[in-house]
Amino acid sequence: MSTSGFIYSADPGMLIGFLGCDHIVRRSVVAGRKMLKASQNRHDWLGAGFYFWQNNYDRALDFATNPPGKTKIVKPAVLGAILSLGNCLDLTDKKWIDLVKLSYESLKQSAASVGSKLPVNKDVKDSKDKVLRELDCAVIENIHKVIRELGEPPFDSVRGIFIEGNSLYDGAGFHEKTHVQICIRNPNCIKGFFLPRKEISWPQ
Repeated sequence: MSTSGFIYSADPGMLIGFLGCDHIVRRSVVAGRKMLKASQNRHDWLGAGFYFWQNNYDRALDFATNPPGKTKIVKPAVLGAILSLGNCLDLTDKKWIDLVKLSYESLKQSAASVGSKLPVNKDVKDSKDKVLRELDCAVIENIHKVIRELGEPPFDSVRGIFIEGNSLYDGAGFHEKTHVQICIRNPNCIKGFFLPRKEISWPQ
């Protein structure tokens, strides 16, 4: 689906991702007794897959401490992961941003042709961040559907930058929950899991 022909999309190396979860889940995954389950909600921000915050331990811990909806986490913990983006639908890259826009227009035309409505992104109580992103999820999943139909190589991952939360101060362009989120679709892009460790004093 690339139109430029250049070879510089996504990151060629490894990335660190963090996931907020219960300590029992973390222990089981690190020990190799259990694998994470891919998220498959209609409102997932980047479509179906395994979700991580890129290089953001504190955001993962905040998620585990304050889980959304009716989710309950008894003992919050953070699981570290070593990731490769592979063939990435990287929404920091203009050509893939353009593809997302094209996917939306395609869905919009299809819905109009049959007299149906597109899903919408929704607010939840005490939030203005449209955290239930059914429209965005449908647009991303439509890209994957078209890729399959065309016989193109599938995207292994999706990455996006999200401006979220209140502004840091009056007139600010910075927000308190801005983050980079990674959705891994191909489980083979998860190279390993680890227990995050604290920095030690060096030299001693």
